[in-house]
Amino acid sequence: MPTIHSFIAAVVVSLAASGHACAAVGLDAAPGQIAPAAPSAGFDGVVEAVRQSVIAAQVAGAIVLLDARVGDSVKAGQVLVRIDARAADQNAAAGDAQVAAARAALEAATRQYERQKQLFAQHYISQAALDNAESEFKATRAQVAAQLSQAGAARTQSGFYIVRSPYNAVIADVPVMLGDMAMPGRPLLTLYDPAALRITAAVPQTVAAQIVASKTPRAELPGLPPDRRWVTPTRVQVLPTVDPATHTVQMRVDLPVGLDGVGPGMFARLWLPLPAGTTHPDAVSLMVPVQAIVRRAELTALYVLDPNGRPVLRQVRLGRVDGGKVEVLSGLMPGERVVTDAQAAARVR
Repeated sequence: MPTIHSFIAAVVVSLAASGHACAAVGLDAAPGQIAPAAPSAGFDGVVEAVRQSVIAAQVAGAIVLLDARVGDSVKAGQVLVRIDARAADQNAAAGDAQVAAARAALEAATRQYERQKQLFAQHYISQAALDNAESEFKATRAQVAAQLSQAGAARTQSGFYIVRSPYNAVIADVPVMLGDMAMPGRPLLTLYDPAALRITAAVPQTVAAQIVASKTPRAELPGLPPDRRWVTPTRVQVLPTVDPATHTVQMRVDLPVGLDGVGPGMFARLWLPLPAGTTHPDAVSLMVPVQAIVRRAELTALYVLDPNGRPVLRQVRLGRVDGGKVEVLSGLMPGERVVTDAQAAARVR
């Protein structure tokens, strides 16, 4: 019957062959027996769009064209919605006609003013007659400028009836239908830029102060396949303000361009590197080797060494798998030693 001493001997032999036999969670120990796990902090977050716009109507009218569906990719300047603009177009046409009439009157006033100047030079008219001609010319010129401004305002107003995409985007929501009445301020659609996404997470201020600045955090997207779940952010930003209610700071990490299947609202998780020896219970992720896990029917457990060095089976709840290690969510405390050779531990009596 194997004893504790023979078990430790078996552990040492296994260590010489494979390089490790036991793993400690957050505890340094004698070299060759246990290896400290690298601490990291995991916090839930959400994927957000850096550029997301809710486009609302600026004028009232019936929607006569709706060329936008949820999920469509659109280009900058592409027409998405048209509102009935017949009255606005008629106002713009009337403005253009008034401009043409004002310009014709200006041409006549200009010719009249030139003739009056020639007659005055020949002493055929008085100074008062010349002043009247000049005043009429200037008044007509001012009328032309006013008509041009009014016509420009009418054309601008007419442009409000056509809704275009402000940038290359993906349609996220279309709360209206063809034939609905658009009103000023009523949202017509929501779109976002798929090339600019980020993850936002709330991090306790005590943990944020311990983050290793020289190391880049890792982002996990559980909704993606395992081969695309882990992403390295391109930029990290920690906002300078602290939420007074939760005492957390907001951390934002930019995601790389071209991630398929990623959109605003997706669940994400940020794993932040922490200094060695960090044992904050709300921050440290307890990682153990996968081979240390024991699965028996509905039982998921691992062997933990008690104060006497005897392996004891402990039920645990597991989380993410990262390479050859698995996260222990409950059932294990920082500082406890985990046996990686479960079969050898089971033979110890």
